[in-house]
Formats: sequence, C-alpha cells, structure tokens
Amino acid sequence: MTRSPQRPSGKRPFAKGRPPARKTAQLPAEMREMEVAIADVGARGDGIAFAEGLRLFVPYTVTGDRVRVRVAEGDGKGEGVRADLLEVLEAGPGRQTPPCRHFGRCGGCTLQQMDDATYAAWNSGMVRGALERVGLGEVVLEPLARTPAGARRRARFAALKRGKRVWFGFNERQSHRLVDLEECPILAPRLFALVEPLRAVLAEILPDGGDADVVLTDLEGGVDLLLVGPRSLDREAREALVAFEPERIARIAWQPTDRAAAEPVANRRPAFIRFAGVPIQPPPGAFLQASAEGEAALVAAVREGLGQASRIADLFAGIGTFSIPLAQQAAVHAVEGDEAAVTALGRAVQGLRLTVERRDLFENPLGAKDLNRYDAVVFDPPRAGAAAQAAALAGAKVPRVVGVSCNPASFARDARVLVDGGYRLVKLWPVDQFLWSAHVELVGLFER
Repeated sequence: MTRSPQRPSGKRPFAKGRPPARKTAQLPAEMREMEVAIADVGARGDGIAFAEGLRLFVPYTVTGDRVRVRVAEGDGKGEGVRADLLEVLEAGPGRQTPPCRHFGRCGGCTLQQMDDATYAAWNSGMVRGALERVGLGEVVLEPLARTPAGARRRARFAALKRGKRVWFGFNERQSHRLVDLEECPILAPRLFALVEPLRAVLAEILPDGGDADVVLTDLEGGVDLLLVGPRSLDREAREALVAFEPERIARIAWQPTDRAAAEPVANRRPAFIRFAGVPIQPPPGAFLQASAEGEAALVAAVREGLGQASRIADLFAGIGTFSIPLAQQAAVHAVEGDEAAVTALGRAVQGLRLTVERRDLFENPLGAKDLNRYDAVVFDPPRAGAAAQAAALAGAKVPRVVGVSCNPASFARDARVLVDGGYRLVKLWPVDQFLWSAHVELVGLFER
C-alpha cells in the first residue's frame, strides 16, 4: 500500500491548528492492547468505553460494539484516553459497512460506520445532550432535516507535489498526512469531476515538495476555484490556470496565504448563487451553506421562528443567506464584519427592504438600544458562537430571537445566557448538513 505523504510541517495544514503531540498512556505493556465494549458514542463521534479505570475514546465504533483496541495517547487524568481501533470482534446494532473506501483514514467523515437510523438518532441526540448540559434539555426538538449524499457544493482540498506526482484530497484524521482522493460520496458530482484535472494542472504549477489548498464552490454559471498557495505564481503558472477547464470553471482566483487578498486569475463569466431568486456573486472562497438542501432547511426554520416579524436584524449575515429571503417579507438590517461579503450583499439591496452595515460583532456587538428597534433578531455566528452579542441580546427587549449554529456546544452556552436574561427557548430544529461527520447544525427560537 502506498504511504500517504506528510505535508511540510512549516506550512499551514488543511485542518486549522495543529493536532496535539502524541503521547502514550502510562500503562503497563500488557495493558496497551485490550478488549472493550462501546457504551456510547460521544459528541466528537468517538465511541466511549471503560476499562482498567480508564475512559477510552475509540473512533469508528458504534454503541454495543465489542472491539480490540490499542491505547494510543493520554495519561488518563483528563477527559479520557485515546485508543486506536484494531478489530471489531462483535458488531453492535446499528453498524454498517462504510460506503467509502477511504473511511478510517480520511478525516472528512467519522461516522460512516453507523447505519442511517442510528446516525440520525445520534445527530438529534448531540443537540439534545448539549442543551441538557446547560439545563435546557426540555426544549421541543423538531425532526432532523437530512442532507443526501452527493450534495456537498463547497469543499476545501489539500494538494502536495512529490516528484512528478500530486497528492490531492483531504488530511487524515488528526494528521498532516494526505489521503489521495479516489472517491467521495459526499461531494457534488461536478466538484468530484475536477479532481483528476486538478492533479494535472497542479503538477505544472507546484514545485517539487510544494503544497497548496484548493477551494471549490459549485455555483450557477460554473465552478468557482480559489487556489491558496503557492507563495507566488509565475507567468507559466498563470497561463496554465487561465487555460484550465474553461467549460466547467467560471472563475479562478489565487491568494498566497489565507490572510492575503484574493487576486483574480481568470474571470470567464458570472458565477452566482440565488437566495429567494435574487442572484449574488460571492467573493472568491466565500462562506456558503454546505448544501442547497441544508440551506433550504435552515431558511425554512428561521422563517418559521420569526413568524410575522416586520423589522428584523440579521447578525453575522454573510452574503445574505437569510437576509435576502427575509427582506421579501420584512424590513431587514444585515450586519456582517467581512468587507468582501458586505460588498457582495450591498450589490443586491436594490428593490429590497434591506440595509447593510459592516461591523465586527465580536468586538462591537449591537447594544440594547439598537436591538430594541427590531421585533426580531437572527444571529448566525461562526463555530465559536456569539458570546458578546448574546450578552447584549440578553439585556435587550426584542420579542423574538432566532439563533443559528453549526456547533451545539457554543449554541448551548449562548442559549443559557439568553435564558438567564429572561428569554425562553421554545423550539429547536436540527439540520444534518455535514453528512457522516460529528457536526450538526441547528436553529433555535427564543421568546420573551
């Protein structure tokens, strides 16, 4: 079997941050391997087992599995000890054969070992569990909205050139090593069809040992391609990109690092997404909901939560996923910190009851005086949540607040702040948008 290459440690890996240094549990040698029973599956998707006074986290397992493991890291003094799965001795109910050949190495999916019913129940359970931990477990939980396979319309890939070969795919779990992609059941077919052509063009562009990330977004009009790295593009590299896949790719941009501005390389035709029929041309690599189905479920839940509100503030508005649909039924003020997103959304305001403001809501949240102008507020922050804005909302008198989140833990923390400020968490809508991963989105309705 070909060994996956290690990306250069001096460069940013595909997954943000670096995994913790690996250390072996302080156990006698005879205890390094053991048989255990999986009692539950935790919030990160790892099975949980108990043995020899240790709490073990075992990936790629389901509740009821009996497995042989090797203790891999940790000293047993924290939350638990990592263990590698060596063999499934007896399958628990709910186990299935994973549909992808890369499962178990690729870090993109962690739950393909669960059959559909078990996986759906786990998703809803993660939402319920996060709220229970902050004392809000009695909330009404709507049925899980599902996203089908082959629907992921946006993905970020890693690439590394060694010799004449380009490795292209996703990082292994908790590793800088690349899994060379041969199939992917979650990707939209139009994105996966570009994998092999990208290998070829990157072989021309990257130096030996060079690496880059590739962000692909499936838009109306064609695929949007953002190349992050290499640090410079010479004339030959630019010419190769300009000639690359003109029928399938609408726009190509490049930035030497994540912090640099994106530089246009090829603008062939407009590439856009529609929100409630309104076309928006997103900036290169802009955030979009991962699938059209997930987006539709989130928008429907937000609309239901807001009811007949006529004056709405949309906080962390992005390029208008919620602002534009809501502006067709109410006056909406969209607030977003990213300049490129604000510019894109600002181009769409004509004919809509929509105003746009650029503002860093982490450093400068809307205060109670501003918030009280609205009869409803939507907030959709990044994974870290909206601690400062939630505190400001808790001190305001807005009748309805709808929170959207891709992280049940940070949502639960912010929800507790709102409830302590006098709101009641009425209902939750869970949305499975990141298929077979340990991530679930949710929408929550708060009322005074």
